[in-house]
Amino acid sequence: MGATLSIALSAWVLATHLPREELQAFFLILECERGFTGQQWTWSSPSIRAPRGCEGSHQGLSSRDAPPASCRKTLCRRGSRCTLSRETGQPECRCLEACRPRYVPVCGSDGRFYENHCELRRAACLLQRRITAVHSKDCFLRGDPCTMADYARLKNVLLALQTRLQPRREGSSRGDPAFQKRLLVESLFKDWDADGDGHLSSSELAQHAPKEQDLEEDFLGCSPSDLLRFDDYNRDGWLTLRELLTAFQVVQLSLAPEDRVSVATVTVGLSTVLTCAVRGDLRPPIVWKRNGLALNFLDLEDINDFGEDDSLYITKVTTVHMGNYTCHAAGHEELFQTHVLQVNVPPVIRVYPETQAQEPGVAASLRCHAEGIPMPRITWLKNGMDVSTQMSKQLSLLANGSELHIGSVRYEDTGAYTCIAKNEVGVDEDISSLFIEDSARKTLANILWREEGLSVGNVFYVFSDDGIVILHPGDCEIQRHLKPTEKIVTSYEEICPQGEGGATRPCQWASAVNVRHRYIYAAQPALSRVLVVDVQAQKVLQSIGVDPLPAKLSYDKSHDQVWVLSWGDVHKSQPSLQVITEASTGQGQRLIRTPFTGVDDFFIPPTNLIINHIRYGFVFNKSEPAVHKVDLETLMLLKTVELRPHGCLPQAMAHTHLGGYFFIQCQQAQASAAAAAAQLLIDSVTDSVVGPNSNVTGAPHTSPDGRFVVSAAAASRQLQVQEVTLLGEIRTLYSLTVSQGVSDVAFQRSFSHGNQYYVYATLETGPDLLFVELSSGKVGVLKNFKKPPSGPAWPWGGPRRIVRDSGLFGQYLLTPAQGSLFLINGRQNALRCEVSGIQGGTTAVWVGEV
Repeated sequence: MGATLSIALSAWVLATHLPREELQAFFLILECERGFTGQQWTWSSPSIRAPRGCEGSHQGLSSRDAPPASCRKTLCRRGSRCTLSRETGQPECRCLEACRPRYVPVCGSDGRFYENHCELRRAACLLQRRITAVHSKDCFLRGDPCTMADYARLKNVLLALQTRLQPRREGSSRGDPAFQKRLLVESLFKDWDADGDGHLSSSELAQHAPKEQDLEEDFLGCSPSDLLRFDDYNRDGWLTLRELLTAFQVVQLSLAPEDRVSVATVTVGLSTVLTCAVRGDLRPPIVWKRNGLALNFLDLEDINDFGEDDSLYITKVTTVHMGNYTCHAAGHEELFQTHVLQVNVPPVIRVYPETQAQEPGVAASLRCHAEGIPMPRITWLKNGMDVSTQMSKQLSLLANGSELHIGSVRYEDTGAYTCIAKNEVGVDEDISSLFIEDSARKTLANILWREEGLSVGNVFYVFSDDGIVILHPGDCEIQRHLKPTEKIVTSYEEICPQGEGGATRPCQWASAVNVRHRYIYAAQPALSRVLVVDVQAQKVLQSIGVDPLPAKLSYDKSHDQVWVLSWGDVHKSQPSLQVITEASTGQGQRLIRTPFTGVDDFFIPPTNLIINHIRYGFVFNKSEPAVHKVDLETLMLLKTVELRPHGCLPQAMAHTHLGGYFFIQCQQAQASAAAAAAQLLIDSVTDSVVGPNSNVTGAPHTSPDGRFVVSAAAASRQLQVQEVTLLGEIRTLYSLTVSQGVSDVAFQRSFSHGNQYYVYATLETGPDLLFVELSSGKVGVLKNFKKPPSGPAWPWGGPRRIVRDSGLFGQYLLTPAQGSLFLINGRQNALRCEVSGIQGGTTAVWVGEV
């Protein structure tokens, strides 16, 4: 090996220009991994890490015991380490003074037991002998009168005899087998130690051989004297209490009371290490758990190395990792430590509007939304000066500073208003510009704001029986109406073709999605196509042919894809899932057929300010008790999460990035149980079922910031609200009884309290609209609405009565009724207006600023 290694190293040095010691370490790693069985060496370069199971001088040492820098070019035998000589100051190899106390028994070729591999190598170094590990259940020399199996049975008999001789002490019964075994071995040692010197000699051991009448079987020559031969680790001819405890594999563990709960805080994107504080002689390997599931043997992307000291390594921490982790020694779950992992997130903000032009004398508001952990504090600057010193009736801060309100603007209010959000781990800022100008002065800012911004943005697109209605909520007016006979730009087809003989028939819509406020994709199931609406031009740009009966669309913002679920026919006998790529380009898209078959529904988690990229989605069949995890980029199936043990047929899903939970609405798999079952929780870190989500039932909906979960169903009179804390814990806040089932819900930011939300809920058959302040549970009801639509006229219809919000900064909500649309002012929690003459407006999309 020496010549080959030297030649190879020389070639690599010339080719790579790397330091020679690093290349030496690299070749030694390769030799180790290929099973080299000759003389084994170790390395000291800190830039090269030894693979697990192939460590040398570093094994059994903590990081603070790393060799000095001058030892980097010195290679030592395994079981030794490089140190500097006190006499000469030169590096030299010395046997390890001690190994880390870990009980992973190994049998040596010298016929002795060692606590772990490190102890075996240390003994080989001290004795200057070659000792290798023998991988055999009965690993001692053939012909030995006492085999390992007999030796193990002998120790069991000795303990059984001691149990008869030593009755259980008063007050010592803890129901802990390990504790009782320890007491038993201690009493055994005390009885055998005749002279009380704390050591057992060969003569003392020989006196306590079991009598024949006490034996139920022959042990082929095993006797207590064999304890000296097999378990006298330091080979001094005596057995200490520790050696006897080791022989009987008595684990002595401890955990300081102050270490039972450990709180660790890490900033998102960084790595962290959780170290278990359970200590003791012969401590078995540490088992780490999250939500009751052992992590050690899972193939996890971000938790993949438990280290030499059994620490838990998490690389690139995100908010899904927050929560509780427990550790305990294998086989000793009663003594465990809880690690609470807190994840801090620097602030991320959005301002609205980015630019606005107002006339003197009108009111103006500048809003700033910030998210982060801990919750950011918001301050405002005007042209670099703190506005808090200028507060007056004219200028005020609302909703914990998230809104800057100017009652009556003047020319001097023109300026750049900077919103700054800070927390303990970072800062973010953005500028909202305000121009005060007379309407007669057509400046660029005025033109952009008044003539373009409001004309194509901040509107609802409602897909009705009579084409597409573009509705401006502030004016309560129809801004534009695309009639069914209007032509598609690229194909000259009609938006909604007429029947035979020119007979008029209503347009049919199934689903629509907003693509980056540039385009709207809307499904026409009866025509087996998806229309692309150009928001800037307010025209239908093109149609894309898809599989028959497209029933559901979803936009994957992270990969700029629109997913299309088609049923094939009204019986859903031939469902298919297709993907339209490069959706935001408006033209030149590709239609890809996914490999998934039998798909009944799918779920793609939404993005938010903190989580702006989603990698995985789920597909499922409502008759199969499982959900399937999918890579959204490659469109490949990654794994299946079985729900059969929980008797759950998936109906709907929701997700929160806080703690990484998926909520699954279930229906019992048994045919006899038609009622909805409790929701299930899936941990996205392990892709495993945690268990039922308390007793919550119904379809789950999460607020945009992931902090609230609202569950309701059309067939239930319960609306249940839960909170996900910034520690990743799910708490049930309250359950409300409603007059009838809930059809749909939408979330609205509070205008009086920062980072708070309302939920608006439409009732399945009643005309009223319910709204709830989520943090407090305060309930209000809006009345004077017309009856809801008569129900989905088509089998692919969604909720009977939808409710749509107007985005992060919007204040309006929309809900349809029979023959009209109703607009609600979310700032005032009041009815805004009714727009009549619109039939079947059960598909609607909000488009913000363009």
